[in-house]
Amino acid sequence: MTTTNDLTIRHAAERGHADHGWLKATHTFSFADYYDPEHMQFRSLRVMNEDRVAQGMGFPTHPHRDMEIITYVVSGALQHKDSMGNGRVIQPGDVQYMSAGSGVEHSEFNPSRTEPVHLYQIWIMPDVKNAEPRYAEKAMAATGPGLHLVASKSGRDGSIAIRQDADVFLGKLAPESPLAHTVRAGRGAWLQVVEGDVTLSGTKLSAGDGASLEADAETVLTLSASAPATVILFDLK
Repeated sequence: MTTTNDLTIRHAAERGHADHGWLKATHTFSFADYYDPEHMQFRSLRVMNEDRVAQGMGFPTHPHRDMEIITYVVSGALQHKDSMGNGRVIQPGDVQYMSAGSGVEHSEFNPSRTEPVHLYQIWIMPDVKNAEPRYAEKAMAATGPGLHLVASKSGRDGSIAIRQDADVFLGKLAPESPLAHTVRAGRGAWLQVVEGDVTLSGTKLSAGDGASLEADAETVLTLSASAPATVILFDLK
């Protein structure tokens, strides 16, 4: 972990790792058998798992409750089924949301016989417990460069409404198309690099790296890349 330019960097190689054969998982925060008391969560952001699931394999039906679960598919496809009656195949570049609320069961499988699926599974702690479970998706594969709001407390601007004061952006960077985001005083930001190399407020980051900021005063984060890159940015209460 490195601190530079008021950013705290969580390098990709420092994350926890688990190899189950069919599943290769990397954990930014403590999860399952990986425990690091210095990396439990960041504000309401509790889980940031980068998973690679082998063809024809997946997570059998299992329960969740009181957690906001966001999945982003990087490559391959992910078949989702849940006790709310949803059954979908999530495609690369798309976002899936499930609010476990009072309790839900679901399974996640790689339907391909030939290709692995690469995904990020993200958990955000809700600001209300025992709520009614709900589900949503947002197609993002065709969006161009920019910071695209995919989830927010209010569901503003066509984003998915989630049960936490958290703005979640999917950032797509292109050469010579820098991006900027203002973090208000008292809030925190987490940036996760999904694909490519980026420069965040002067600090170079690569795929798998994460960076956090605690904004004591209003702070503008700048993002640039010399080749196409993808990030997920969280602005958290």
